[in-house]
Amino acid sequence: MRLGVGIGWRPEIADEVEALPGIEWVEAVAENLCAGHLPASLVRLRERGVTVVPHGVSLGLGGAERPDPGRLADLADRVALLDAPLVTEHIAFVRAGGARTGSPALEAGHLLPVPRTRAALDVLCENVRIAQDALPVPLALENIAALVSWPGEELTEGQFLAELVERTGVRLLIDVANLHTNHVNRGEDPATALDELPVEAIAYVHVAGGIEKDGVWHDTHAHPVTAPVLDVLAELRSRVDPPGVLLERDDAFPPAGELAGELDAIRETLAKGGPGRAGAVAASPGAGSCPVPEAVRDGVAVAQTALLSALVAGTPAPGGFDPQRLRVQSRALAAKRADVVAKVAPELPEILGRGYREAFLAYAGARPMTAGYRRDALDFAEHLLLADRPRDDAARRRLTYWWRDRAAPRPPGRAVRLARAARSVLAGR
Repeated sequence: MRLGVGIGWRPEIADEVEALPGIEWVEAVAENLCAGHLPASLVRLRERGVTVVPHGVSLGLGGAERPDPGRLADLADRVALLDAPLVTEHIAFVRAGGARTGSPALEAGHLLPVPRTRAALDVLCENVRIAQDALPVPLALENIAALVSWPGEELTEGQFLAELVERTGVRLLIDVANLHTNHVNRGEDPATALDELPVEAIAYVHVAGGIEKDGVWHDTHAHPVTAPVLDVLAELRSRVDPPGVLLERDDAFPPAGELAGELDAIRETLAKGGPGRAGAVAASPGAGSCPVPEAVRDGVAVAQTALLSALVAGTPAPGGFDPQRLRVQSRALAAKRADVVAKVAPELPEILGRGYREAFLAYAGARPMTAGYRRDALDFAEHLLLADRPRDDAARRRLTYWWRDRAAPRPPGRAVRLARAARSVLAGR
């Protein structure tokens, strides 16, 4: 289906998104939507005929484990909630460790690259087939940006994506900003990748901004879209007429006028691209393959666990990786972790003030994330309280009340919450 030009819907810019002219569709992060309940802004958009596509970030289809049935069911619920024509996820792994490796379970809190090897491709293809069987609409997968390269890769990005489509029939969500990121960080030519991948399988395209620091491109989604990213979009448009193109912005949201200007630049780039071939033709999957041997999954698990452990737990860099580049990625992961925890638990930076970030980064450097960000926020608060911090008595009492409210086996009733809030106010005087 034709989607047109759209924008990523985020609660922080919900009003601006509704007011932007020419918005034909939006994309919403699936994990940020509550089951059975849509934000009022999305309800209004849908009533206007605006298509809403759920975009998953936590399946980890590139990981060594088979997709979690609960996560798949949650994603299918969001599809039904939105009456969406398709659903999207990423070609990435987001967790590692656990029983398969006999090591602690680790969460990245970020999308990490899958090694472009035959073994990893076999695992990914089987995981994609499992996901396709569990989802009620077509699935499209996104290429990710990466700061690090795996040693011993056997396929280029284009070849990897082409074989994935051929073997599973999955559609593609091509992020041109990620192609640019991989050009800067890994020396990969976006034009070559576009030449090699099956552009007819593209369901839609992402465009986003970033920034370059010390020769490393950071795909921040918090900066304006740059000319080089639009150049990659033009390269893609010269090959195919994509069914949809979407502007992503996740932080440092600009005024509505700036968003409208970026959308106009995208439209102008598409208009200059020539006819191209029609996109969104899903490939026919080849013959079904045999289940992936557990030994193959074990090998992928060991490699991914070693990398993730180096990034979040301070273990040595696995052989073949650039230690300096891993340190850059590790710092970026810790910074993102601090930022996201501050969003899901805004009371923490309010209570801790200017000391929040320093305290959290010190905590994160010694304690990898083993569950989601909300659990991470609770663990951070508990860590501080066990260390008799913060030093200010009133702040420590406020943090104690906050932690008790959320860490209790069952949420406290309204009367308890009011009483604690009153005590917190009195303690702050």
